[in-house]
Amino acid sequence: MFRSHTCGELRDTHINKEVTLAGWVQKTRDKGFMLWIDLRDRYGITQLIFDEERSSQTLMEQAKTLGREFVIQVKGTVIERTSKNPNLPSGDIEILVSELIVLNKSLLPPFTIEDQTDGGEELRMKYRYLDIRRNPVKNNLIFRHKVTQHVRNYLTNEGFIEVETPYLIKSTPEGARDFVVPSRMNEGQFYALPQSPQTFKQLLMVGGIDKYFQIVKCFRDEDLRADRQPEFTQIDCEMAFVEQEDILNVFEGLIGYLLKEVNGVTVEKFPRMTYEEAMQKYGNDKPDIRFGMGFGELNAVAQHKDFNVFNQAELVVGIAVPNGNEYSRKDIDKLIDWVKRPQVGALGMVYVRCNDDGSYKSSVDKFYNQDDLAKWAEITGAKKGDLICVLSGNATKVRKQLSALRMELAEHLGLRNPKEFAPLWITDFPLLEWDEDAKRYHAMHHPFTSPKSGQLELLETNPGDVKANAYDLVLNGIEIGGGSIRIHDKKTQALMFDYLGFTKEEANAQFGFLMNAFEYGAPPHGGIAFGLDRLVAILGGQETIRDFIAFPKNNSGRDVMIDAPAPIDDAQLKELSLKLDLKS
Repeated sequence: MFRSHTCGELRDTHINKEVTLAGWVQKTRDKGFMLWIDLRDRYGITQLIFDEERSSQTLMEQAKTLGREFVIQVKGTVIERTSKNPNLPSGDIEILVSELIVLNKSLLPPFTIEDQTDGGEELRMKYRYLDIRRNPVKNNLIFRHKVTQHVRNYLTNEGFIEVETPYLIKSTPEGARDFVVPSRMNEGQFYALPQSPQTFKQLLMVGGIDKYFQIVKCFRDEDLRADRQPEFTQIDCEMAFVEQEDILNVFEGLIGYLLKEVNGVTVEKFPRMTYEEAMQKYGNDKPDIRFGMGFGELNAVAQHKDFNVFNQAELVVGIAVPNGNEYSRKDIDKLIDWVKRPQVGALGMVYVRCNDDGSYKSSVDKFYNQDDLAKWAEITGAKKGDLICVLSGNATKVRKQLSALRMELAEHLGLRNPKEFAPLWITDFPLLEWDEDAKRYHAMHHPFTSPKSGQLELLETNPGDVKANAYDLVLNGIEIGGGSIRIHDKKTQALMFDYLGFTKEEANAQFGFLMNAFEYGAPPHGGIAFGLDRLVAILGGQETIRDFIAFPKNNSGRDVMIDAPAPIDDAQLKELSLKLDLKS
């Protein structure tokens, strides 16, 4: 045995016990006649002691050669520590070493293997195997494991069966770009890596597996940011013989269970909001409802004056910033500069101070009197001491701009407490969205989503008004899951493909297998998929998923540790019947 105990296990109850430990050298403190070494494994740290009175000269000399991150094995006796460390679980004891074996030497690490390290993100990603030794990363991976186990336990207890689906599938034109894989045995043909197991889980419903789940790796070749990776993990679920209400109830139960088991938080309510209401009240379809600052539409009380900026706008809309009247003019100017940044795109901002005496002072006093501004305050819910921020312009753009400002203000005001959890269902999404570039409709979720009952006929006359039988679950302003009730009959699915611009031949070539399956008794079904990476990050009090992935990619989609993606040699290209022309 390399070890009888772990480095986080020993306590004062083990005093006088002979033990064997193995791990990495965290730190050495050499007083000449006495030497202390902190030995670390994933369970904790134990202090080792060598001294001239009780240790042989050979052992002392051997211990003095140890460097940071050397892998060693020691045998010795647990003794009471003279100077106890209350910050360590093992801080009451130390090991008087009698035997030392160096299992492997180490180069000096490029950054310190400590909670607070001196290594930048790119450097730590290059040496990710070293970064994983640090508590913050190690603990995040352990946390992810615990969440995953709770998910499996809950779904298994609810009667779900975990089924694996293929990774090598067919590329489809809908959605994000596929990662493609050339087939050596089928010249000129390609597999795609799945963006989702969508069609396979529907086929499982046809196959009678009425409750399916899978914790599955998915792939999307899209632009990256903090909460995106080219490969990510989904909690993928599907149920047969269900309506929307059934699915919402089951998965409210899952998230409530995780919050209770993982965070010790009980959430009584999962409020619901339609897509239209969310866009009107918060300017986006994943609002953070841990705080207020809902939108107040001001067209009726701000237009028809002499202020042409508002008169010419499609929408005039504002929010009330709690205690915002404390902001100095310099603070407000910074907000105006912030909304005018290209990333936000507003042309400017009007503001109103709500004074403690009940009066108002605005940046447009020339055009509006106290009665006008009082109406603004009433509509936005502003109270004495608040600040009203108003934007105007194109309705779609200005809602996005004000939504961005709302989140920025909430961050500054400390209203986004990571230990507070506010789930929200968003329902009644549009079934289709218009693509201005392609001049045609795309499915807002995917082409297998069913329209709401009684709305199929609207596809003929007002396709943009058709509501989808779809739902997203939002947690703290981040979409953690989304799903829908699926189409389960061939006629309706064919009609949907037709409205999405597929010819009959294209639809049959891409999805003929699914259409055929619908002719063999497909049950009504629906499901949902959660982003495990996002969910774990939020439960862990963070928003960056990279910290909860063992070997993540950087913002360019590269693995800087193994240097991938990388070229392949000409022999491989030839075998795959591929030829690269990088000049064209």
